[in-house]
Amino acid sequence: MKIRIKNNSIRIRLTRSETEKFGKEKILEEHTEFGDARFTYAIWSDDNSTEITAAFSNNRIIMQIPPAIAEAFVHTDAMGFQNNMQLPGDKKLFLLLEKDLKCIDGEVLEDQSDNYENPAGACK
Repeated sequence: MKIRIKNNSIRIRLTRSETEKFGKEKILEEHTEFGDARFTYAIWSDDNSTEITAAFSNNRIIMQIPPAIAEAFVHTDAMGFQNNMQLPGDKKLFLLLEKDLKCIDGEVLEDQSDNYENPAGACK
């Protein structure tokens, strides 16, 4: 699972096996260690949500995915789902859950064998 945070947006990408695991377990979590501190990011299928939302507490980001969106993400060809979560003060947090595609250009620096085929083409 990859996370990208830029300004007021959070994007999480899943490989094929991660998508399958999320479909079975309804939760997926990873960690980044910083010595004696730990950053955690997770997604989970939340029966109480109707749209994609996120929360941050105790060095942990959790993206909550409604069951209908989780099912569509796991069991269809849909490549991603997004939401602009309303925040206090007329601010918004852009959230995106997407399938991790194989690159289409440039040098490949990581194993992409578990990534989804990119409809735009193959890597050079």
